[in-house]
Amino acid sequence: MTGAAGGRVREPRLSWPRVWGTVLVAAATGAGALVVAATRSSTPAVFLGVGLVAFLLAGGLGLTAQLARLPVSVARRPSAARGGVALGLTLLAFILTALVPMGDPRRPPAPVEGQGFWDLATGSHIAYVHRQADGGSRGRAPVVFVHGGPGVADMRGDSAYFGRLAHDGFDVYVYDSLGTGRSSRLSDPRGYTLGRDVADLTAIRERIGARRLILIGHSYGAVVAASFLAQHPEAVERAVFSSPGGLSSLEAGGSGNLTGRLTLGERLSLYRQLLWPRATLAYGLAQLNPPAAHAYVDDPEMDARYDRIYARAEPALHCRGAPPGPELHGLGGYASVVRRGSWPALRPALAGLPTPALVIKGSCDYLTWASAVDYLHALPQATLVYLHGAGHNAYQDRPERFLADVRAFLAGATPPDVRTDVGRPTDYEGPP
Repeated sequence: MTGAAGGRVREPRLSWPRVWGTVLVAAATGAGALVVAATRSSTPAVFLGVGLVAFLLAGGLGLTAQLARLPVSVARRPSAARGGVALGLTLLAFILTALVPMGDPRRPPAPVEGQGFWDLATGSHIAYVHRQADGGSRGRAPVVFVHGGPGVADMRGDSAYFGRLAHDGFDVYVYDSLGTGRSSRLSDPRGYTLGRDVADLTAIRERIGARRLILIGHSYGAVVAASFLAQHPEAVERAVFSSPGGLSSLEAGGSGNLTGRLTLGERLSLYRQLLWPRATLAYGLAQLNPPAAHAYVDDPEMDARYDRIYARAEPALHCRGAPPGPELHGLGGYASVVRRGSWPALRPALAGLPTPALVIKGSCDYLTWASAVDYLHALPQATLVYLHGAGHNAYQDRPERFLADVRAFLAGATPPDVRTDVGRPTDYEGPP
């Protein structure tokens, strides 16, 4: 086409910004349709198909409308080609990042000498380790350690560390909770609840034939121990709550503050794992319709991705500059990400119980200070220990001080790091 002066005039066509704007709107429409379909169907072929059809329809109609706005005299084939390329590239990106398995290394948990399994009355197949008391327990209540997360177990490290209490005459049990480590997974992730975890702990008590237990619960494991105590106060001789989670919900403990303790580089590394489309979609589906998420991404794939996510978030569990904790594998992906809701009846159920309790809090914990104080207010025989230079995983950061405090408490003595003032210390790095 030439102008009046003989110069060539550029033929109008659909610009790339307009093309990509239309495709992005179509992608948002497809994602919305996928989510709505996933709330009604747990079959990946159905909700993924609905999302793809919605994307293609929205993209096709949007581009057709854009083409219709061009002058009638203009050849529309180049503009249509641009639209087709954009739709095709977006579809290919979806296939590669959302439909193709993530391919993370699938490594089992570290082997542990003497590991066995319980088949509990609840239906759970639970991996455990028993460290026998030196010279026999002489009728003492056994120590049972309940790990945190949910879904984060380190049986080798925890059994080696808490197994040292066997030298003090205690039988010690460390186990992987349901959905974690070498314990069984559920076909329906909705079964990962606080109630199920407490039911498993109740069945463990029956399985080992103990009239009373000494419970050491870390993080979410402290919530499990507290809930068990609320339901079976006669069955708990003493309780240790290490960096305890919130008494009303996981969120009440301030779990959202974890990423704030990471450096910018560490956060970017973490977000690369979290924001991969297949991982993001699986996490979102786990909140809306856990069976749909489980059908979309199976346990081995979800566990492997969670191993990598945990490894990148792990520096936040310690004080800045502290050495990292052990590299963990075989963690529980769905046991970790499925929402456990709230437990509003837990705090009043604990109120006034005379059970001796020890609450341990590190100065670099990312959880709220209030999450620890709640236990102290609820339990009149609770004692607070505050460890300077210790993070959320205080027993890894200050292992000798932590164990000295626990040993003193179990012996009925005053822990060396006891703190009588329950007000938030000036050097506490976590939120109020």
